[in-house]
Amino acid sequence: MTGARRIVVKVGSSSLTTAAGGLDADRVDALVDVLAKHAGPADGRTSAPQREIVLVSSGAIAAGLAPLGLPKRPRDLARQQAAASVGQGLLVARYTASFARYGRRVGQVLLTSDDTSRRAHYRNAYRTLEQLLAMGAVPVVNENDTVATEEIRFGDNDRLAALVAHLVRADLLVLLSDVDGLYDGDPASPGTSRITEVTGPGDLEGVEIGSAGSAGVGSGGMVTKVEAARIAAAAGVPVVLASATHAADALAGRTTGTYFHRTGRRTAGRLLWLAHASTPRGALTLDEGAVRAVVQRRTSLLAAGIAGVEGEFAAGDPVELRDERGVAVARGLVNFDAKELPQLLGRSTPELARELGPAYEREIVHRDDLVLLDS
Repeated sequence: MTGARRIVVKVGSSSLTTAAGGLDADRVDALVDVLAKHAGPADGRTSAPQREIVLVSSGAIAAGLAPLGLPKRPRDLARQQAAASVGQGLLVARYTASFARYGRRVGQVLLTSDDTSRRAHYRNAYRTLEQLLAMGAVPVVNENDTVATEEIRFGDNDRLAALVAHLVRADLLVLLSDVDGLYDGDPASPGTSRITEVTGPGDLEGVEIGSAGSAGVGSGGMVTKVEAARIAAAAGVPVVLASATHAADALAGRTTGTYFHRTGRRTAGRLLWLAHASTPRGALTLDEGAVRAVVQRRTSLLAAGIAGVEGEFAAGDPVELRDERGVAVARGLVNFDAKELPQLLGRSTPELARELGPAYEREIVHRDDLVLLDS
């Protein structure tokens, strides 16, 4: 932890706003005080490298509640998007003013799962974040809640933070909330205790994990934080889950919260996004031979092995690959529109090339655009 040079810090809505909605300037400033202390030089020089901070910040919807006269987080999508539209500007303006006290610039980066599972968009996101860090700016990342649908129910940015940590090749992910770590039961109940370390999934067997926060302005909970920690740790990024009030301790490497050890190695970045951030637009049913080829031999999916098509999708969209029982075994980016596929099913690639032309002499899902799912 003390040797981590690039850190992704995620902060939840409840740590930035009041329960009634609206940003709490004192809370924002207190967080920025800690982050600015640990961030690198404001002029972007690399001659004296310190730590680089990428901030994944929730709070847009919560910040927009009070200005729009909403007494609580709305349930309907349209008003959530409206609140996010108003609140996102207020959120970034507050960060800009607060970091300016330390002579630091802020760059806003809004992402959706669609932006991150496609190859070109993934590269663009990586280049933008890298350039902001190189120029001494603090990237403030959030989901683009104003136009997204599935993204608003994405887990209060916890999973996004894990994926950003992998995207920027972070050395550490710090998840800040209104709870001081993971407990082996309800923290409010007598006899429960904080779990200080998690070395693997086995350490969490039998642990009762809550799903709701106490402030009522965010959409996540401990479930999403543990899932985010699992994703990051499996991708080679250790995680600290701690209270926002203990952010200084977490960044300084002092004992606080719950520490999740790495459980895996860094993998191809875009495939991590595809597995955990993409929303399938449809499904392809594979015959038994195609399932074996994709799962066991890790080959591309050809038209000859597809038995059925579901959904409406376009070329480049993520789709699920299912066996004949309907169990999802993989996810991939499809190379054809849904309306094109019925005429291709069960036919060999050479046959398709002869009858339909060279554009059809390719895989339905290339192995480089395919990720296997846990069974």
